[in-house]
Amino acid sequence: MSRMEQPIERRTAATSQNRAPDRASLPGQVVLVLQGGGALGAYQAGVYQALQEAGIEPDWIVGTSIGAINAGLIAGNAPQDRLPRLIEFWSRVQRAHHWDLRGMLPGFADRWSYWTTLAQGIPGFFKPNPLAHAGDRYPLGADHAGYYSTAPLETTLAELVDFDLINKGSPRLTVGAAHVRTSQMTYFDSRHCKLDAKHIMASGALPPAFPAVRVNGELYWDGGILSNTPTEVVLDDNPRRDSLIFTVHLWNPVGAEPTSMAEVLNRHKDVQYSSRIASQITRHQQAHRLRHVINELVARLPDAERDKPEVRELMSYGCQTRMHVVQLLAPQLDDEDHTKDIDFSPAGIKQRWDAGYAHTMAVLAREPWVGQFDPLSGVILHEAGEFTALAAK
Repeated sequence: MSRMEQPIERRTAATSQNRAPDRASLPGQVVLVLQGGGALGAYQAGVYQALQEAGIEPDWIVGTSIGAINAGLIAGNAPQDRLPRLIEFWSRVQRAHHWDLRGMLPGFADRWSYWTTLAQGIPGFFKPNPLAHAGDRYPLGADHAGYYSTAPLETTLAELVDFDLINKGSPRLTVGAAHVRTSQMTYFDSRHCKLDAKHIMASGALPPAFPAVRVNGELYWDGGILSNTPTEVVLDDNPRRDSLIFTVHLWNPVGAEPTSMAEVLNRHKDVQYSSRIASQITRHQQAHRLRHVINELVARLPDAERDKPEVRELMSYGCQTRMHVVQLLAPQLDDEDHTKDIDFSPAGIKQRWDAGYAHTMAVLAREPWVGQFDPLSGVILHEAGEFTALAAK
């Protein structure tokens, strides 16, 4: 039994009597959107576990960086194998402390883990690239220009992900990457192209740590550079569909004013990688409200007017779809700092996994998508705060 399996099994047994929402009663397709954030991605695994226990399997999974890896592990396995594969991946990448001096030297173990990760990498994920230290002008080549090699991740994905299953398209998988030459966001989608390990690795190729990954002759970096919360690809999808979208956030868009350099570094990362999600959601709420308004106006026109070509064109901009966006937000752990995204310690992974599980169970108990809503609202946001408060009780 892996070091992570036992607490997960105990938790499953303890919560098996929780009432789960009826899958057929959910408001449309279920979409799981997974943000990038390195070790913080353990939170996403806990979210998925709670969904699976409730009998809710996603119809579509969208991910960036570590979110793309978790998404691949889910989409690339049969339902009964998805949680075991997530457990296996997170067991492989955790970095255990060989001794525990935390009681005697507060913070030492965390510092030791940080420097060990920088020096040695993470087994099954990335390893140092010694030539990267030969000088910043040393010609490494475009495919190897990074401080680490992600060859171990390619091996891990080959062992844990069935890409033939992914390319059957159920669930649909979309991963985001940044095109190096043009600075354009690219979404690799199993509905439109055949995916393999390179697409997932490209989505997580964060420079300067990791080298760009070549897909179809072009180089790509981590999609988080341009959009670390790829909810936009769901809200802009065509044709639009009624959806219940679980967006899993790893970086806190709201935080206190920093008063030390450690706090500045930590807050800077949160601001950088939370990806302006609030403004994105607001823009889509406005756009979808206008689509509903168009529908209402067209309904008031006589049939003769609706048959005119110019009116039919205007009608095409309207829609009746409704999308519920449920935000889940990873908590900030005690004494967390800017190194949190490489905190692959067993304790850090377990705390974040447990938090994702607890927050999602609170959401499922609350069922915020049930009720009466403004008929002109096409995008309805259910914010993370109320669910984290419920989970803490």
